Amino acid sequence: MTRILLIRHGSTDLLGHVLYGRASGVHLNSEGLHQAELIGQCLKQQYSLEGIYSSPLDRALETANAIAQACGKPVVLDEGITEIDFGEWVGKSFRELDNTEGWRSFNRQRSIRWAPGGESMLEVQARAWRTIQAVSAKFNAGGAVALVSHGDVIRCVLLLVLGMPLDHIHRLEVAPGSVSEIAVGEHNFLVRSINQIFY
Repeated sequence: MTRILLIRHGSTDLLGHVLYGRASGVHLNSEGLHQAELIGQCLKQQYSLEGIYSSPLDRALETANAIAQACGKPVVLDEGITEIDFGEWVGKSFRELDNTEGWRSFNRQRSIRWAPGGESMLEVQARAWRTIQAVSAKFNAGGAVALVSHGDVIRCVLLLVLGMPLDHIHRLEVAPGSVSEIAVGEHNFLVRSINQIFY
């Protein structure tokens, strides 16, 4: 089975304040850069990485580049693990969104709701899983591959492997700079760990 390391990018200054989604120009802050460096060092010690894939967004790529510098592997960009398209909600503060019925409904029922002008969680889950299948088929069984992505993208992959509905997405903690691991084989898959913190 191929070991897939699902890594959430490090912290940013807007984290927890603004829904920045796919907005450009959102970079890691000093804490996030430190998290990324520590992840790289820990992965170098614990795994023999065969590949590093990243969402193309700045904060994910900066995290992936820190891992690549430590582990000596190039970074491959993959749109399949980019952030959810939050449509018209991008750029709004969470305080503002919390007063919006559409946002509240989205967080209660992720399986059937989506952002206006955005994509559904089912679409996110499907595209992320296609990337994981392609990556696991490319590398040898027993190898480890890092995928640097975003919190809800990682959660929806974990929910798929666990056989849990998307409506339970908030039951999983996936912190900035955390590592979760799944193993993917030709006919089966499993969750090995969730929300490992190296800092």
